[in-house]
Amino acid sequence: MMRILLFLATNAAILVVVSIVFSLLGIDGMLASNGVDLNLNALLVMSAIIGFAGSFISLAISKWSGKRMMGVRIIEQPTNQTEQWLIATVTRQAESAGIGMPEVGIFESDQPNAFATGMTRNSSLVAVSTGLLQHMNGDEVEAVLGHEVAHVANGDMVTMALMQGVVNTFVIFLSRLVGFFVDRVLLKNERGLGIGYFLASIVAQIFLSILASMLVMWFSRYREFHADRGGAALAGRHKMIAALRALQRVSEPEDLPGEFAAFGILGNRTRDLRSLFMSHPPLEDRIRALEETTS
Repeated sequence: MMRILLFLATNAAILVVVSIVFSLLGIDGMLASNGVDLNLNALLVMSAIIGFAGSFISLAISKWSGKRMMGVRIIEQPTNQTEQWLIATVTRQAESAGIGMPEVGIFESDQPNAFATGMTRNSSLVAVSTGLLQHMNGDEVEAVLGHEVAHVANGDMVTMALMQGVVNTFVIFLSRLVGFFVDRVLLKNERGLGIGYFLASIVAQIFLSILASMLVMWFSRYREFHADRGGAALAGRHKMIAALRALQRVSEPEDLPGEFAAFGILGNRTRDLRSLFMSHPPLEDRIRALEETTS
């Protein structure tokens, strides 16, 4: 809760600073002189409400949607040794990390992968794929579970939702501002909102959304290094490194769909421009980062 309050307070401060900067630059006066009756403060507030609403709704239903999108079967009563071991391992790691016991589940996929999601640290879900259980040994699976529990303990789901809310706010605000500027200042339209406003807003929103996605994915990659260190602390550094090396042997790694990619263990390998939009750093970089830490 403190993380949420601090982040919201920071965002509110940013909005205030942006409002002050725009006033100092005389943007209000420039728009008014061109007949644009636009309240920038009201536009900022509206953009924040819209921007955060989507990200918080997504966070609130993340466990529900994760179970259904990925076809996760929750282990309520273990029916075999593997399920018993999964429950016991996550229980031990959750206690060590100081979080509530997550729900533990398995989803069908030949791809070795896992993800964590949930609105709070004490109401989360950790799920592993059948491919992970089939292709990795016990130590490696333990490290993957530790990585996912670390995501939960670090509050990464909430942090990413707040980060997305912030960038959504400024994408909406700046794209609307560009639309008003083009329509009223450049095209001198004086009759409501013209075609210039709508076209300029759409183009600006597409361009700004691309930049925003790059920023959010950079932050996701940054959080992956923290989750690796957390997994190493919970399961052992050598196990975490072994797990990442095992993932390197996967011939065609794929991201999980949508928002769950950011909290999976595995992402696509690429070193070209597409890497700016990847949720995970290259596995070799993650291995090197762990190898360079002290035992």
